[in-house]
Amino acid sequence: MTTPRGFRDRADDSLFTLIGDIPELVRNLVVAEINGAKAWAARTAKDAGIGAGWFVGALIVVFWAVPVFFAFVIAGLSSWWPVWLSALVVFGVMLVVTAILALLGYLRFKKLSKRENPGQAIAQDVRIVKEAGDEY
Repeated sequence: MTTPRGFRDRADDSLFTLIGDIPELVRNLVVAEINGAKAWAARTAKDAGIGAGWFVGALIVVFWAVPVFFAFVIAGLSSWWPVWLSALVVFGVMLVVTAILALLGYLRFKKLSKRENPGQAIAQDVRIVKEAGDEY
């Protein structure tokens, strides 16, 4: 008889049948854990790469913001009002863009710490098996 999820009822199986299925169950568990670790590594690498890209973008904007700041200082000291004011506005906009890019990079890296590590999943599985073994 099968259950609604497609698993068969094992209540009537003999002890030897159940013991004989252990190697396959352990193999399936190990394969599932390895596949989970691969998926976790792929997601983590992707997020780390994207986060690094946002930080590189922020660094590029800051790199070009420094000459703008010096142009602002020079224009402010040696020219008329509209020149230094325009330089100040460009510098301010570049700082805002830098802050946004850095925030996006930070948020992407922050996602990395929220994921469950495959090592944690394996440790939890071992703990569950030990607790089940202690009951008998």
